Amino acid sequence: MRTIIQMSCSECKNRNYSTTKNKQKTPDRLEMKKYCRFCRKHTLHKETK
Repeated sequence: MRTIIQMSCSECKNRNYSTTKNKQKTPDRLEMKKYCRFCRKHTLHKETK
């Protein structure tokens, strides 16, 4: 029941990462601090459609 999701930077809006998540255990949108190579710093990345 794992689905592939895209993670986008909250500052520059580029989609940098793809990962999987379990929709039954985490029904809300995922948020992580990850490195953005376009901003060249660690920023908050949110799940997109």
